[in-house]
Amino acid sequence: MSTPEQITANSSTSNQPATASASSSELHASGGSTRGGTSGGGTRGRKPVWSESTAGILFGIGAYSLWGLLPLYFLALQPAGAIEIVANRVVWSLIFCALLITVTRAWRVFGAAVKDRSVFGPLALAAGLIAVNWLTYTFGVTTGHAVETSLGYFINPLVSVLLGVFVLKEKLRPLQWAAVGIGFIAVGVLTFSYGQLPWIALILAFSFGLYGFVKKRVGPKVDALTSLSVETVVLAPLAGATMIVLGASGVATLTALGPGHFWLLLASGVITAVPLLFFGASARRLPMTTIGLLQYFAPILQFIVALAVFNEAMTTARWIGFCVVWLALLVLTVDMLRTAKKNSSLKKKARIAAAAGA
Repeated sequence: MSTPEQITANSSTSNQPATASASSSELHASGGSTRGGTSGGGTRGRKPVWSESTAGILFGIGAYSLWGLLPLYFLALQPAGAIEIVANRVVWSLIFCALLITVTRAWRVFGAAVKDRSVFGPLALAAGLIAVNWLTYTFGVTTGHAVETSLGYFINPLVSVLLGVFVLKEKLRPLQWAAVGIGFIAVGVLTFSYGQLPWIALILAFSFGLYGFVKKRVGPKVDALTSLSVETVVLAPLAGATMIVLGASGVATLTALGPGHFWLLLASGVITAVPLLFFGASARRLPMTTIGLLQYFAPILQFIVALAVFNEAMTTARWIGFCVVWLALLVLTVDMLRTAKKNSSLKKKARIAAAAGA
């Protein structure tokens, strides 16, 4: 999985959700109509806004649903292990990105990003973080810990709040503090239920949160396709070497289990890129509040797949722990919606005041 900061649908736009949010807000603010127009004209003006919002929601659901159903793909790849899956994912993603760069004629942009230290350095760090995230996630799913991997992405929004406090020195609102406190209680309950720290979930949450933080800092300087391409370039030598070692040692499954398995592993490049493109299309059309709500689709689906398909056990203590996590997310979501409503109201009043002054 990847962060919202990573995405746009093409190489000519910024991958910042804030940019997408701003453009979406402008559409809503204008109402798609002009002053003094007829009601029919107003209706025609508003129609694109409704269509764009609807498309954005559908693209967002598509992206998060694909990420949420990713464990089923790993199931289909058995008996391939986590290391082989991630190595193939990196190599074939790089090839797919190269094809996209060729089609969009963006090699010059890619070259500029590689030469710019202020871009390449953070992206190299991001590549290391996403590699840790992918390896941990794939290991968790393929070793019977799919429930715990879903927990990691449930916790992730709370980690993002903590990063805001300790790294960006942001001040939290009361409900945010409450959500973080409830989250710590949840980790305590889950530690008791597992008999140890839920380390898979915590590694996923923190690696993903730090990855998103790094991507957000470099976001205005590079688009999503270039960003993903640079990251895969950084990881490709190690991934390629891993594939060679696995093949030489006779444990690689790429060519050992027939054409179906071979093409499934090759498809990892497309399976990595398509949700990113869907998210990019969504982020350009929707405000961040809506994106924030849609993001819960992925861990919810992962949780359902873990229970219904992988038949993983949930003890009473784990159910209690998950319920506490969900309570924290509910508090965080209420705070997000209240803040978004307040900001929208302030912007509306500012527009009215500006119109009156004019």
